[in-house]
Amino acid sequence: MGTLRTTDRRREPRRDVGFALMVWGVDTRGERFLQEAYARNISLSGALLSGLDAELRSGDVIGILYAGKKARYRVVWLRQSGTSYKVQAAVHRF
Repeated sequence: MGTLRTTDRRREPRRDVGFALMVWGVDTRGERFLQEAYARNISLSGALLSGLDAELRSGDVIGILYAGKKARYRVVWLRQSGTSYKVQAAVHRF
């Protein structure tokens, strides 16, 4: 039998770092939210966010503020992090 090979389809290298940032947007109930979250596994155009409380869907647009700079990102996918009902989200800047 052959070995299972995974291919990385990312176009940019990612860095495994961890830092806090602010996330805002509108959740699935139409309510605005603003909260702290944590970014890791980042590139120039995307990141993996963790610690989200807001109820989001793939395709939602959120804002991120870090070091005095703002940018809009689209949620690519979400999953429960397994701790304290927090959510992880992969986001891509557009």
